[in-house]
Amino acid sequence: MDIIEMARDLGRALQADEKYQRYVNATLENDKDQVLQDLIGKFNTLRVDINREISKSEKDQEKIARLDSEFKTTYRLIMERPGMMEYNAAKSDLDGLVQFINQIIVGSANGQDPDNIQQSTGCTGSCSSCSGCGN
Repeated sequence: MDIIEMARDLGRALQADEKYQRYVNATLENDKDQVLQDLIGKFNTLRVDINREISKSEKDQEKIARLDSEFKTTYRLIMERPGMMEYNAAKSDLDGLVQFINQIIVGSANGQDPDNIQQSTGCTGSCSSCSGCGN
């Protein structure tokens, strides 16, 4: 079997995995949550308003502070929605699976025995907050 076809098989297997299905279901549920969608719309509008206000040559610091407070409150409300909490947990689980798959592929490409590669637990997935692996 061609290695590219094997990668496609891996992609299909990933999409059949329960972690992927959980992620897709959480995404679909959030899409149907009108309160969440309204909050996201408000969040995006506030972000534009803040950027517009910050870009002005004569800044209204009180307005910026008010917009920033509303922005942070809206973000908190978004993140506290049960559907968003489920989405974040599902996304984290899926990301962990994808990272482990990638770890196996990269380790194998570097000569490691794929059967002996163990999932590393120290990576958060955010390279900006890490200096461990050199990527």
